[in-house]
Amino acid sequence: MRNRLWFALPFPSTSLPPGRSAAGIARLRTHALQADRTGPGHGCFPRRRGDRRAAQGRETPLPPPVSVLRPGYSPPLLSGGGCFRFGDRVTHDKVVKGLVLENLMHRSQLGGVSEFLHALDDRSTLHVVVLSKYLAATLKIVIGSHIWLEDKNLAWIDGEVFQIEGQNAHVRTTNGKTVIASISDIHPKDTEVPPEGIDDMTRLSYLHEPGVLNNLAIRYSKNIIYTYTGNILIAINPFQRLPHLAEPCTMDKYKGANFGELDPHVFAIADVSYRQMMNEGKSNSILVSGESGAGKTETTKMLMRYLAFLGGRSKTEGRTVEQQVLESNPVLEAFGNAKTVRNNNSSRFGKFVEIQFDTSGKISGAAIRTYLLERSRVCQINSPERNYHCFYFLCAAPSEDIKRYKLADPSSFHYLNQSTCIKLDGINDAEEYLATRSAMNTVGITEEEQEATFRVVAAVLHLGNISFVKGREVDSSVIKDEKARFHLNAAAELLMCDRGELENTLIKRKINTPEGVITTTVDPNSATVSRDGLAKQIYSQLFDWLVNRLNASIGQDASSDRLIGVLDIYGFESFKNNSFEQLCINFTNEKLQQHFNQNVFKMEQEEYNREQIDWSYIEFVDNQDVLDLIEKKPGGIIALLDEACMFPKCTHESFSQKLYEKFRNSKRFSKPKLSRTAFTIQHYAGEVTYQSDHFLDKNRDYVVLEHQELLNASKCSFVSGLFPLVLEENTKASKSSIATRFKSQLQELMETLSSTEPHYIRCIKPNNILKPAAFENINVLQQLRCSGVLEAIRISCAGYPTRKIFHDFLCRFRILAPEVFSERRELSYITNYVPNNEKVMCQKILDKMGLHGYQV
Repeated sequence: MRNRLWFALPFPSTSLPPGRSAAGIARLRTHALQADRTGPGHGCFPRRRGDRRAAQGRETPLPPPVSVLRPGYSPPLLSGGGCFRFGDRVTHDKVVKGLVLENLMHRSQLGGVSEFLHALDDRSTLHVVVLSKYLAATLKIVIGSHIWLEDKNLAWIDGEVFQIEGQNAHVRTTNGKTVIASISDIHPKDTEVPPEGIDDMTRLSYLHEPGVLNNLAIRYSKNIIYTYTGNILIAINPFQRLPHLAEPCTMDKYKGANFGELDPHVFAIADVSYRQMMNEGKSNSILVSGESGAGKTETTKMLMRYLAFLGGRSKTEGRTVEQQVLESNPVLEAFGNAKTVRNNNSSRFGKFVEIQFDTSGKISGAAIRTYLLERSRVCQINSPERNYHCFYFLCAAPSEDIKRYKLADPSSFHYLNQSTCIKLDGINDAEEYLATRSAMNTVGITEEEQEATFRVVAAVLHLGNISFVKGREVDSSVIKDEKARFHLNAAAELLMCDRGELENTLIKRKINTPEGVITTTVDPNSATVSRDGLAKQIYSQLFDWLVNRLNASIGQDASSDRLIGVLDIYGFESFKNNSFEQLCINFTNEKLQQHFNQNVFKMEQEEYNREQIDWSYIEFVDNQDVLDLIEKKPGGIIALLDEACMFPKCTHESFSQKLYEKFRNSKRFSKPKLSRTAFTIQHYAGEVTYQSDHFLDKNRDYVVLEHQELLNASKCSFVSGLFPLVLEENTKASKSSIATRFKSQLQELMETLSSTEPHYIRCIKPNNILKPAAFENINVLQQLRCSGVLEAIRISCAGYPTRKIFHDFLCRFRILAPEVFSERRELSYITNYVPNNEKVMCQKILDKMGLHGYQV
């Protein structure tokens, strides 16, 4: 049912300016020389000289009489025609008959001279202000306008225009500075934003970066952390507990409520997802994204709690499915989280939690799917980051475990001491080790399985301390010294495999030839790559086993055809130094952004269809060319990287040169000056420069058949179970690179998401000090750009951004056509809500005004 008016350009506010009398006249002026600070904003209400409300000490000279419209055009503002002059006083009955409301939105009708009309009603008086646009082109910027100006420290700063010279505006900012800026670089400010901000940013008067940023800052200052952008929820990390947001009574309030009726909330997203699943019988997904430290994990936990509240599954063995999923978090965090530059507890993998429901809407099972574990972190870290938490926890284990696993201080292990950060402030690794063991008990992992798990973790640490030197033969290597041999023996003992075979798999390689299998030696560098590849493969297999074990404990419902999936995955990353991991992460976000754009566009289209609105195609940024640049076969970056990894003598420089030659004509690819190994990609969220110095090493993560055979033959059933034998015909596939497997996992994820109805939550990290009440504008703005929020707003506004409820439109603009109402009918209308009558009355007002560019 149609219940709204749709406008191609936004309406101004029409509330009565505070402090202004409604005494019996309307003033019409062609341009403003002095803004009324008590007015509603936009510099609409000038003062005249001698006005008792004029600013003290300010005298504003009157300009000469000016025609409102261009020569030869008789404006229908008075019943008798003619032009108003500056300062003319016009009574209500003269103005209301011929007002041209189309001038409010459709400037093309007046050939660039269009007026900006601001009407206010106090039941007896109409105030009208017409502002000439000659002085401020199409931005409606005049003297007295409150505006936003770019600022290098605050992103945007507000100020007031006090002088205009041609296309430049002189602005006095709120911090007392005077700035001269081009009118094309400034944006109007809405001075009527409510104290608590706007809960849906598609309803902002001005949909631009500073308006969005200011609205979020206002709400965050009042601990209002949730804001809608249409159907998208923005959640800003409060860095403090806000118990009222998660109380059971809050869950009750949102249960079954229509979307948008209540304040924005995670529960509202979960509720609409659940009801869509039940009503339409289609699986839904909720995509939670944001940079490290933005609060994704906590948001996911709240979603899980609410879905369990709705599903109402009875307890199984004392724990609900939701509780079991939450109890799995400490285990996954111990083995999948690490300290990064921006977050001390960053998830280094993507997680898709499927909550399965039966036909009655009860939770019948759950499954955890993990994606894109950052395997390279096992072997390579930079200061001030850390490796995965479990390594440090284990090094702080009780003395009997330290002795059993032949461990020492974490700074003595190569995989940990590459960074200067060994300990985290406020974290006791010894306590965390015991807490992890307790969590593993809780989710049903046996003591034997736990012991085997940490034995494998210790073996990985020992592998990292095996070093090599050149052997006597050409291109050969041997164990460096007795210290390195100690770690070789310790790793073999913990993995319960033959130490001689372990050594051979590191310093030799078997090659299949037509004449049979031959064994060749490798140089120290190749042996080190082999060692790191084995360590990454062991850790990756262990992590996969843990996920499968957790799923077995939680219990899945294979027969369920209804689910709500919650995706918690890292957001776009752009650091000072970006490597292979950032390319993979940003590739993932390019995929998700394409999915996001397509679905936001789809939601917009569906809303137009529901309201029976005719619309034309809306252009939005398509990043398919970036995806092709990275993943296209043949000729994409991943394909070229895999090709380079097939040649042992290929270097990072030769790989980079290949990229420069291949993509020299690409608009999305460029080569930074003074670099032989870096390249820049223009992503949807901005440019990122990657250093390719370690791309080859990080991508050469092949599953070596000798490693597979060695560990499959382990006397430990746990270890051998991690490495089942691979059939010979499948070994070629098993030798795919980490980038290729990454792409395959990502494709699997996108196929899953495409089969569901998506909902989006964008988590924002308000500051880098991780403390409440601090809102860093530049930091937040960058995340808004990277998350696609600003693009979503642009898509929403590309068609009919201003959407007025009939009731609101009539209350605001009924004065423009008073004959549509009688006093009695108006009172009856207000007290008796009749949608059809509202629509008819709106149409009469619009017909009288001759307005274009709207639909009812």
